[in-house]
Amino acid sequence: MTSNFLEIDGSVLEGGGQILRNAIALSIVCNVPINISNIRKGRSTSGLRPQHLSGVTLVKNISNASVSNATIGSEQLTFTPSQIIGGKYEIDTRTAGSVALLLQVALPVCYFACGPITLSLKGGTNCEMAPQIDFLTEVFRPNLEKFGATFNFDLIRRGYFPKGGGHISVTLESVNFFKPVNLCDQGTVQEIFGWAFVAGSLPVQIAHDMANGAIQKFKQKFPNLNINIERYKEDGRVAQGNCSGIILVCTTSTGCVLGGSSLGNRKESSEVSGFKAADEILEALKDGGCVDKYVQDMLIIFMALAKGKSKIQVGEITLHTKTAIYVAEKMTKAKFNVKNIGNNTNIIECEGIGKENSQKNY
Repeated sequence: MTSNFLEIDGSVLEGGGQILRNAIALSIVCNVPINISNIRKGRSTSGLRPQHLSGVTLVKNISNASVSNATIGSEQLTFTPSQIIGGKYEIDTRTAGSVALLLQVALPVCYFACGPITLSLKGGTNCEMAPQIDFLTEVFRPNLEKFGATFNFDLIRRGYFPKGGGHISVTLESVNFFKPVNLCDQGTVQEIFGWAFVAGSLPVQIAHDMANGAIQKFKQKFPNLNINIERYKEDGRVAQGNCSGIILVCTTSTGCVLGGSSLGNRKESSEVSGFKAADEILEALKDGGCVDKYVQDMLIIFMALAKGKSKIQVGEITLHTKTAIYVAEKMTKAKFNVKNIGNNTNIIECEGIGKENSQKNY
């Protein structure tokens, strides 16, 4: 490649789509042309899949970028961004590809646009190997708001594996910059709530079993805490296909918001799905985390771009977080420091680069 392209190796650490998403988002925000090689080399089917190509196309359009080799199966592409333009953008994975992952790659970009942006995203809303869209809105979004950014969300239709067909609309305003955050005091648990759902031909008893399983787990640790988990069947007019799942939210006295989630699985009882979702929260709480293991890696980009020093107390550092840190340091030159303060408790520190929105129309 020519010398003005920053080289990114897509096979390092997690070796999946996360490197692609984070690198392209930061390429646009920091205006750094990149060449990504070995895309998804760590996966059984390497290269770009329809899900990833949809994400590349979406942010290519938002940033008026020049892209080469963006085809299904490609293990290498170049990406040269331009100006981030406000407006309305649509993308359809035409599969059950996760709209939550589309949103993950687009959000950091959109906040540095010259004006408001509306995203119309079609695909899967509640999928394996990706955050359920409800997790992004109810758990990730409150943590994002600590950086001074948010988004409005409208669920038009749910879509599940294998057909997809889901549709969401997201609107947001650009920011001047991201504020640094300090989340190092877990506090005490104040409330646990959530939703257990079924869709299609599945009986609502599955939702009850998921919710009851989660409550059983929580009551072992918090016997006197009021836990409210709504159980329901999705309206057939807004849900495509069969699916079941649970999304849980835990809030603390210091404003921490942690989450857990699980989708129904034919290979396990519905009660076990509820156990798993609850365990994600309980594990984070036990390790002193102020965010759960999934939000942990989602915040790395915002820490790197923030104006000032951010500190977040977490549990064990996940491979996705290590990967996000690797990409953020390579793309932005921000420096991260991980301090172990005992057992599985760690503090992630980052002196952000203070990226300002030079395109915003004030």
